[in-house]
Amino acid sequence: MSQPNMAETSNYRTFVLWLLTLAYVFSFIDRQIMGALSPSIKADLGFEDWQLGLLKGFGFALLYTTVGIPIAWLADRYSRKKIISFSVFFWSLFTALTGMANSFTTMLIARTGVGVGEAGGSPPSHSIISDLYPKEQRASALGVYSLGIPIGIAFSYILAGMLVETLGWRGTLISLGVAGIVLALIISLVVREPKRGQMEGDNIVLEPVGIGESIKTLAKIPSWWAMCMGIAWVSFGGYAVANWGVDYIVRFLPEYAPGVGNGKFRSLMLMLGLINLVGYGAGTYYGALITEKLAKRNISAYGWLPGSVLLVGVPALIAAFWVQNIYLHLALITVYLVSAGVYLGPSFAAAQTLAPINMRAMSTALFFLILNLIALGGGPTYIGLASSALTEQYGEVHALRLSLTSLIVPYAISIIAFFWAAKTLPKDWAEAEARNENQVSKI
Repeated sequence: MSQPNMAETSNYRTFVLWLLTLAYVFSFIDRQIMGALSPSIKADLGFEDWQLGLLKGFGFALLYTTVGIPIAWLADRYSRKKIISFSVFFWSLFTALTGMANSFTTMLIARTGVGVGEAGGSPPSHSIISDLYPKEQRASALGVYSLGIPIGIAFSYILAGMLVETLGWRGTLISLGVAGIVLALIISLVVREPKRGQMEGDNIVLEPVGIGESIKTLAKIPSWWAMCMGIAWVSFGGYAVANWGVDYIVRFLPEYAPGVGNGKFRSLMLMLGLINLVGYGAGTYYGALITEKLAKRNISAYGWLPGSVLLVGVPALIAAFWVQNIYLHLALITVYLVSAGVYLGPSFAAAQTLAPINMRAMSTALFFLILNLIALGGGPTYIGLASSALTEQYGEVHALRLSLTSLIVPYAISIIAFFWAAKTLPKDWAEAEARNENQVSKI
C-alpha cells in the first residue's frame, strides 16, 4: 500500500478533514435553517404550507440532485479543491440572496441557487477524504465528515434562536451567506489536492470513464443500491422532521412561537440544537466507530447495524408527535436522533469502497442524486402537501401530526433496504477489493 505524502499525514489530513467538515456544517445550516425560520417567514410573507414545503424540499433539490452528476464527473478529473471552494462561495451567495427575496418566486429561485452550489460540496470532499485515509479508517473519517449534518442542523436551530429576534429572518440568512464566502476563501488558500488513489497502491492506473459507464457499473452492485435505498428513505423522514418539527411545536404550543416575547422560542431552538448536536452527533460518530469494529468480524455490519437501531428509533419518533408534554416530545426525538445518525458513516464508506477508484466522486454524486430526489425533494414537500390537504378536515395541528405519523412507511422501506444490504455486502465488498487491486500497476 502506498503511503501518503508527508504533507498529507497526521495533523494535515486531520485539519483538512475538519475543514471539509466545517464546509459541510455550513451547507446544512444553509439548507436546514429554513425549517427553523419557517414560522417567521410564514408570518411575514403569508406563505401556505405547500409553498413552504416546496421551498424547504423540492425547490432546493430541483437542481441540487442533477447538477451533482456533471460536477462529480469534473471532480473525478480535475481539481477537487477548486470545485469545493467555488461551490461554498456559490451557495453562500445565494443564501444571502434568499434573505433579500420578497416573493415566493424570487425565494424559490434563490433556494434553487443554494441547491446548485451545494451539489459541488460532498462528492469531491468524499473523494479527497478517501485519498487521505485507508479503507480500514474510511468509515470513521467519513463519520467525522458526516458530523457536519448533526452539527449543521444543531446550529441552524441555535443560530435561528439567537439571531431571528434581533436580525430577523432576513438578516440571519444574509449573515450566514457572508460567513460562508469567507470559508470558501480559506479552503481555496490552505487545502492541497491529494494524489488520486494513493491509499490503494503505489502506481494506480486510472482510466477515465464517462457518466453512463459509471452509472452502469455502480447500478450492478447490489449492496451499493441497497445502501443507497436505505439512506434515501431514512433521509426522507429525517428531512421531513427537521423541516417541519418546529412548525409542529409552535402550532401545538403557540407560546413557543417566535415574536411572542417570552423567550420560549429561543429556549426551544437551543434545546433542539443541543439534542441534534449530542444525540444525532453521538449516533453519527459512535455508529461509524462501532460499525468499523464489528465489520472486522463480519462486513455485513455495515447494513444490519443501521437497520437494527432504526427499529428502536422510529417508534420513538412517531410517539413524539402524540405526547402532550414538550419535554417528553424532545426526549423521544433524542432517542430517534441517536438511531438516525448511525447509518451515515457506514453508508458513505460503502459508497466509496464499493466503487472503483476512478468513480468515487461519481459514486457519491449518484448516492446523493437518488437520496435527494427521494429525501430532500420528497420529504419536506410531501409533508407540506399532505398537511395542506388535511388541514380543512382536521385543523392545522392534527393535520401536521397525521402527516408526520405517516412517515412510518418510508422508514420501514429503509430498514428493509439496510437488512438487504447486510445480505449482499460480503460478496460485493470482496469483489470491490479485487477490482481495485486490478487498478494497481504490477511494475
